[in-house]
Amino acid sequence: MSELKHARALLDLAEKDLKALQGMEDAQTFADEVFGFHAQQAVEKTLKAWIAVLGQEYPLTHNLARLLALLEEQGAKVEDLWDLTEYTAYAVEYRYGAMEMGEESLDRPVVIRQVQELMQRVQTILNLFSQ
Repeated sequence: MSELKHARALLDLAEKDLKALQGMEDAQTFADEVFGFHAQQAVEKTLKAWIAVLGQEYPLTHNLARLLALLEEQGAKVEDLWDLTEYTAYAVEYRYGAMEMGEESLDRPVVIRQVQELMQRVQTILNLFSQ
């Protein structure tokens, strides 16, 4: 599969996680650990799509900082995305263990907006490389 087709496939998968996030806005029904997991997955798949667009192989990791660092090494402008690394904990740590009492809840509309903006950015990059 070409890098661009692979990137499109990853973005399609990330879109499914985004739709799940949009359906989980009710914090009384969906725990932050569940919501945060899908946020992390959407960001991870989108960053991996970006790496694929650049013709690079991405590591099999859930660590968003590692993926951002790889993009940065490739010259991608990611300085405004480092706050997304907070979602790395939802991939494993909070997926298999509950969050501590007193930890700040996720601001779900903000998380959804962050994921949407990242996905739009990478879709734009993909479109440019597809021309």
